[in-house]
This record gives sequence, C-alpha cells and structure tokens, in this order.
Amino acid sequence: MTSGDDVLVRVKGVEKYYRRGAENVHVLAGIELEVRRGEFLALMGPSGSGKSTLLNLIGGLDRPSGGSIAVDGHPIERLGERPLAAWRARHVGFVFQLYNLLPALTAERNVELPLLLTHLNAGQRRRHVRLALEVVGLAHRTKHYPRQLSGGEQQRVGIARAIVTDPNLLLCDEPTGDLDRKAGDEILDLLQGLSRDHGKTIIMVTHDPHASARASRTVHLYKGQIVTEVPK
Repeated sequence: MTSGDDVLVRVKGVEKYYRRGAENVHVLAGIELEVRRGEFLALMGPSGSGKSTLLNLIGGLDRPSGGSIAVDGHPIERLGERPLAAWRARHVGFVFQLYNLLPALTAERNVELPLLLTHLNAGQRRRHVRLALEVVGLAHRTKHYPRQLSGGEQQRVGIARAIVTDPNLLLCDEPTGDLDRKAGDEILDLLQGLSRDHGKTIIMVTHDPHASARASRTVHLYKGQIVTEVPK
C-alpha cells in the first residue's frame, strides 16, 4: 500500500450495474485501485471489460452503484450534481479518441472552452490558452480550424483543451485509437512528458499493448474485475 499523501485516486469496492428488466447487469464488480500522484497508468482489457466505465466513474461522469471513489481525498460519489460538475471542471481533463473538437471554432477557441466556466477574464484566458498550445507544440496553429489540422494535431488540440485549466488528473479514452503509429507515438510522447515533466496523473484506457508499454504501470480488466492476466 502507498501512503495517503502519495495517492491521488483511491477506488474501494466499486460496483456498477444497470437494470435490464428484472435483473441487474454488472459491469464492474468490487474494483480496488490506487493511482499515485504523477503516475501514468494504462487500463487494458477486451471490449466490454469495463475500462471506459471505470474511467467515467473516476472522472465523475457517472456514479458507482456501490463502493467509493476519492480523488485527492475528496469522496466524489457523495457530491451533488452541481458541486460534482464544478469539481470536474476544475480538477479533471478528458482526452477522447475522436477529439470532440467543434468544427466551427479555431484551435485556440476550442482550447478556451473549459475556461468559459471559470472566473478568468478574456486576457487571462488567452494567456492560459497560449501556454497550453505551447506545451503541446501547436503555438503556430492557433488560428487553424480542425479541418485544417491532421489527426495528430487535432488530438494535440484535444490535449491542450484538457490541460488548459491545469487539472491534476488526465483521463484518456483510447487517445491513439484513431491515429496511425507515427502520430500515435507522438501523442504518447506528449502524455509521457506531461506525467514526467509536469506532474500530471494520467489514466489511459487502451487495447493496444504498444500504447500501454509507454505507461509506468498497466492494470488489466476482465469481465468487470481487475486481474493479473487476461485469459486467452
């Protein structure tokens, strides 16, 4: 066990199930997981194993059916909807497989979106956006629209948007799944740097062993449970 100060995310006995008619369909069963500050953790497992569900629970996008989830000591499953949304906006950055950029907005405007929920003025928001785009190596592409960017560049914009509020936790759902190997490796380099050089804690869902090898630790899920090895 790691000490409390070293642990950013603590998942204890977490279950998730959905009602289907008269029965409960279990997606997660008794998950126990600790993630250290600054760790780059990969979650692996076959489709339907519960990887994305667990990621969404840790990020406060969904609520567990049982158990508890604490991030930086805060039990997020106890928060009401509005406090949970405010906590999520401040402390968690999300990176998606398909980028989720708004096509009518430039790169800098896409990155600015999370800051519109803060009390920063326009000048402060511009400075945060410029810094985030510099971190991901796109300071020269601020005025470009998504259609003018490659897939790898669009994902970099997505990562800039995720870090623009300076969250301590990044949750990445198949961040290289829509990219070729070269662009994917560049994104993995960037994520490693964010963990190593900027102290970001990263949890990445992936089915790709090449991607998981870049993480500092890999956890395997199978049929809603953490296992030491996925059965063949």
